[in-house]
Amino acid sequence: MGDALRLAVGTLTAIPVPPPRQVDTDVARKAMLLAPLAALPLAVLACAVVFGADVVGLPPLVTAVLVVGSLALGTRGMHLDGLADTADGLGASYDRERALDVMRKGDVGPMGMATVVLVLLGQIAALTGAIAADHGVFAAAVGVLAGRLVLGMCCLRMVPAARPGGLGAAVAGSTPMWQVGLALTIGAALAALAGVAAGLAPWRGVLAVLLALVASGALLWRCVRRLGGITGDVLGACVEAATLGALLALAA
Repeated sequence: MGDALRLAVGTLTAIPVPPPRQVDTDVARKAMLLAPLAALPLAVLACAVVFGADVVGLPPLVTAVLVVGSLALGTRGMHLDGLADTADGLGASYDRERALDVMRKGDVGPMGMATVVLVLLGQIAALTGAIAADHGVFAAAVGVLAGRLVLGMCCLRMVPAARPGGLGAAVAGSTPMWQVGLALTIGAALAALAGVAAGLAPWRGVLAVLLALVASGALLWRCVRRLGGITGDVLGACVEAATLGALLALAA
């Protein structure tokens, strides 16, 4: 469990942790399932920014920008980099090898830049709406945690790696369906309870998790069809897509 948590924290956040002593299929599986737990410090950071901004009277839009910026800093922009590379790869060519080569180089092209800007604008706009509706703390927490909850689904045993080597190859096909289903059920239940505590109907939290799954699932399906599987960049892109989906569910 210790190696899995260190792998999850070191991969998904900028928090300095010792490297895992070994990384095998079992460690990778646990790391992807523990992703929301590893992201708890990021959720606390996002909630603290919303709360602090409300105390000093900042406008909702400014608060949302600070939250999204803080999360980018808290992950060293890794997921945004994955989103940009994935968009460039999917937009570069219908040839699989060409697309993977573009993603491997890591240079951000116009497609990647436009995608990152649009996704960030969508996250900021949705979070602004939630803050204005007085449930910004809840939305920030759910956005962060639901965005990481989907990683188990992205690494289901039916999902192959697009290429050998890298994070994608280490975690692809590592999570069994029943464990992913259990994690999603627990996550949706906790989101529903937290929504009630925030003064919302229980279904709002469940809807946030569902939209996170839909957004990341659609991107995952496209990447598997076009690229033949997942890479670390694809996982990062799915995190950002899921975060956007969750925030959109809570925007009003």
